[in-house]
Amino acid sequence: MIEHTPNLATSPPEVQALFAAQAAELARKDAEMLGLSLSHATAQKRLKAEMASVGAALSAERHAHARAIQNRDTIIADLRLQLHGHKKHRFGSKSESSAQLALELVLEELEIEQAAETDNEDEPSEVTAPPRTPRKRKPFPKGLRRVVRTITPSDACTDCGGSFKVLGTDVMEELEYVPGHYIVTQIGRPRLACTCCEKVVQAEMPSRPIPKSFVGPALMAHILCCKYGYHLPLYRQSQMFANEGIDLSGSLMAGWVGKCTKLLERLSDAIRDHVFEAQAIFMDDTTVKLLQKGNGKGKNKTKTARLWVYARKENTWASGAPPAVWYQFSTSRGAEHPSKHLETYKGFAHADAYAGYNDAYRTGRVKEMACMAHVRREFFDLYQSAKLPVAGEAVLRIKKLYDVETQARFLPASERVALRQEHAKPIFDDLEVWLKEQLGKISSKTPLAKAIKYALARMPKARPYLDNGFLELDNNTAERAVRPVAVGRKNYLFMGSEAGGKSAAIAYTLIETAKMNKINPEAWLAWVLERIQDHPANRMQDLLPWAYQEMIEAQEQSALAA
Repeated sequence: MIEHTPNLATSPPEVQALFAAQAAELARKDAEMLGLSLSHATAQKRLKAEMASVGAALSAERHAHARAIQNRDTIIADLRLQLHGHKKHRFGSKSESSAQLALELVLEELEIEQAAETDNEDEPSEVTAPPRTPRKRKPFPKGLRRVVRTITPSDACTDCGGSFKVLGTDVMEELEYVPGHYIVTQIGRPRLACTCCEKVVQAEMPSRPIPKSFVGPALMAHILCCKYGYHLPLYRQSQMFANEGIDLSGSLMAGWVGKCTKLLERLSDAIRDHVFEAQAIFMDDTTVKLLQKGNGKGKNKTKTARLWVYARKENTWASGAPPAVWYQFSTSRGAEHPSKHLETYKGFAHADAYAGYNDAYRTGRVKEMACMAHVRREFFDLYQSAKLPVAGEAVLRIKKLYDVETQARFLPASERVALRQEHAKPIFDDLEVWLKEQLGKISSKTPLAKAIKYALARMPKARPYLDNGFLELDNNTAERAVRPVAVGRKNYLFMGSEAGGKSAAIAYTLIETAKMNKINPEAWLAWVLERIQDHPANRMQDLLPWAYQEMIEAQEQSALAA
């Protein structure tokens, strides 16, 4: 059957109009579909271009990171070669030459940075590193005392309740440090088979400070405290281990330090939170040298970096809150650093007259408390050098304020305020009036006038201590906290990198906080490192020094009761 297309010419006008309308609608829809298709194609093209741009940027970033790592590793390799040459060709004195010392310290800091920035071995890395030949560890000396520790999963089979028979034992050796000597802990994990159902079980490995390493928690704590608590560089510690027949290179320990401080950063953050809960803190900063990396051929230079100190100490007014100190590293003394450190703090801050703190003061959250020790120091130096009577009189007047503080020490805050209002306020007011009188009698360009102007500028900002028992007359708490850094930099000379500076800040935070609480930092850190890998991240406060002290006291009381 053949179908014929109707002849529109002979069709009624209504039919022709209907067909024309349908044809126009189809043409419109075709135009819309064509427009959508073109728009979709344009969007796809734009998206592909954007993805290509992002991919290129990521690729460039990866390549730049890879080049940076390669350059650092090249520097490390070159330093090792140079150091080998120094040791090989040194025929004179056996003492450390300055060139060798510099090479040892540069290499140590670079290796700490390398370890701190390295991910866990089990995690894939985007940067392809050249294959490394595994370092074969020398066996521990036979003369070291062995302690055998056996770990079993359970006494009976959990499936059927049957007893176990031993199939064999996996033994792992762990080097440990006990004050005065070293021991090797042999951790045995017997493989047990049920005598009834033949199920094989084995205890899990205990958590370790650094996975897949042989360093025990007490030894790791010992190395950290020697480096940052007693300022003993790692290469010197390596020499001490060698005297005991133990092969621990400076490079190996640098890797341990970098990984360990990264692990302990959460605990450092918990100390920061504790410090910033105070009504008043003490803050200061000190200089450290930061190595500016050259080409690894002796052309490395140093620049001045900073370690910032934020401390809490409330025992002088019977608060009961544990003291603590938090350190932070920065590559400069810019105002942005204390502003960032203090962005969550609200309260008084004892500090010197450094203008970089002003941004934090402008927020109104941080209130400045000036240090009268700095005021006294200006006059004391003048009296020591020139024997100026006015300077000596100023020192004696300020001493009277400190005499009142001697009486106020360890009293509750309310009693301190009452004592200061009765005895210290008249002295403080008289001192301010007297200094203004002396300023009018001398030339404005003399050193004495400069000291008086400084005092008059700082005293209004020191006056709040008269009305607040939780405030102190000076910032000596923070100044005491920077002393370990000052001693340390005389030994390690410089920070090898920003990562090395951050590692040092974490270590100083933990060690000095323990010291402030009269807790052995080495014993506490050993206790922490034994359990921090498995400890919940939101409960770091359970590992703080005072929590450790409470546990020790509870154990001692239990022992006495028994």
